[in-house]
Amino acid sequence: MENQVNNTGFEPKNYKSDQVVRWCPGCGDHAVLNVLHKAMAEIGVPPENIAVISGIGCSSRLPYYMNTYAFHTIHGRGGAVATGVKTARPDLTVWQVAGDGDCLAIGGNHFIHEVRRNVDLNLLLLNNKIYGLTKGQYSPTSDRGFVSKSSPYGTTEDPFVPAELVFGARGTFFARSLDVELNVSREVMVAAHAHKGCSVVEILQNCMIFNNGIHNHVTDRATRAERTIHLVHGEKMLFGKDNERGLVQDGFGLKAVVIGEGGYTIDDVLVHDAHCSSNFLHQQLAMMDGTDLPLAIGVIRDVEAPTYDAEVAAQVAEVRSKRGFNSLREMILAGDTWTVQ
Repeated sequence: MENQVNNTGFEPKNYKSDQVVRWCPGCGDHAVLNVLHKAMAEIGVPPENIAVISGIGCSSRLPYYMNTYAFHTIHGRGGAVATGVKTARPDLTVWQVAGDGDCLAIGGNHFIHEVRRNVDLNLLLLNNKIYGLTKGQYSPTSDRGFVSKSSPYGTTEDPFVPAELVFGARGTFFARSLDVELNVSREVMVAAHAHKGCSVVEILQNCMIFNNGIHNHVTDRATRAERTIHLVHGEKMLFGKDNERGLVQDGFGLKAVVIGEGGYTIDDVLVHDAHCSSNFLHQQLAMMDGTDLPLAIGVIRDVEAPTYDAEVAAQVAEVRSKRGFNSLREMILAGDTWTVQ
């Protein structure tokens, strides 16, 4: 099954490089890489038409393991480079891979602006709530009170929630998966590629060495069905081992109910609409964390909007047709010029 040819004619092995994968045994990055190879084979874009961009961090080693064009850039600047690649070469399919530290700390400004601009790229945000490469400091997504090498008495600040940043930047696509949910991860990666715009996919990932078990409350097999909900556009928001529970409207908020109890029927359960232009309900769904309400996985928001790279290309073509510029030099010299003696 690993290298089975699908109807695209590509196999996962077509996207694998010959490099030895150098992540710790048990790291969630292995699962993400494996699923990405399979998703790319399903999508069917030839490897030579793909660019994978990363910043710095454990997850940012991923481009070495791709048989595509790739660029391992500098800390936090993956988004800037990915934006440049897609703008200069809109024909390429661009994937950006980042960790929570790389993307949301030093790279936070680039992150919100690539989302705001709606650059047509696919951003995999691997969130393990720790700095792994630099040996265990707390990150922008670490919870208040979290004890780490750089916060020995517990952090005194609240974390970023990646989904909240995406919605604050008026993002058009947000999805989430867990490193242990291979089918959901593949599903959202394929959907991210199909979306025209900045597709942000958060994957809750485990760091075996410095933050082992940080996501156990939602990844544990025994309780996962009760603490997560797999959202699918057009389908009822059901969860639980036997889909016996559902999400219903409760004033301006959401409530989890048992179908058949308290007067609630299947008709009361909400139907997921990922394409709704308003992000009000999408944000509520994305902010559920697996405690009072189940953590939402799957495609949460997927709406259409103009993309930055397409708009820039159209503007360049329009100006070129009106002005007749054939080069940057011609454009510069077309205005007022003077010679300094």
